[in-house]
Amino acid sequence: MTDKTGKLGPEKLARMIDISAVQAFHGKKEIDELIEYAIEYNFISVHTLPSWTSYLSERLMNYPDILVGAPVGFPSGGARTEVKLKEAEYLLADGVQEMDMVLNIGKLRSGDDDYVRTELKKVRSLTRGTPLKVILEVHHLSIDEIKRACEICIEEEADFVKTGTGWTPTGATVDIVRLIKDFVGDSIKIKASGGIRDLETMTTMYEIGVARFGINVNTSIEIIKKAGGLG
Repeated sequence: MTDKTGKLGPEKLARMIDISAVQAFHGKKEIDELIEYAIEYNFISVHTLPSWTSYLSERLMNYPDILVGAPVGFPSGGARTEVKLKEAEYLLADGVQEMDMVLNIGKLRSGDDDYVRTELKKVRSLTRGTPLKVILEVHHLSIDEIKRACEICIEEEADFVKTGTGWTPTGATVDIVRLIKDFVGDSIKIKASGGIRDLETMTTMYEIGVARFGINVNTSIEIIKKAGGLG
């Protein structure tokens, strides 16, 4: 919700933020901490690497408002389609409620749109009913490549286009978000991820049309506290 000044309130912000522990070194300690933050602040979802999905599902069993998330083909996007499908299949069995799949960036940059489209079609068919966000990794893409990727995501009925993994030097900028919004209009939702550090940037992106954010958990908490007048 927004307060009487029109600013985003902390509750609304938390329901737009995915928090994650998806670095290679993240273990049970970091995941448990993430879960506690999610419960305390009511973040909309928690994402872990696939080997932790069943554990995350078990821990969040009694918190239906917090979604269980995991990536597919993370972080490179370069796995074979069959591998991505098998990964998605196991995630569904482990109780995943949202998936963030990395698009095959190298195939897109090579002009092989048919490969990218066919892969997404297959993953979408398997995951129908489970929200699917497609990570474009915009740091590596030209404007034309971003446009083509967005078009494929719309054609194959993904739920979101997502700016990046957060593992590249750049990711979600206001200019990139505005560019993507110009491409997609209201045909697909946008998730901004990578490099968002303050409430002002998040608010601007929300006003452009971003529906979901991937933000470092410590930064997310700072943003929420600031929105609530505590920061």
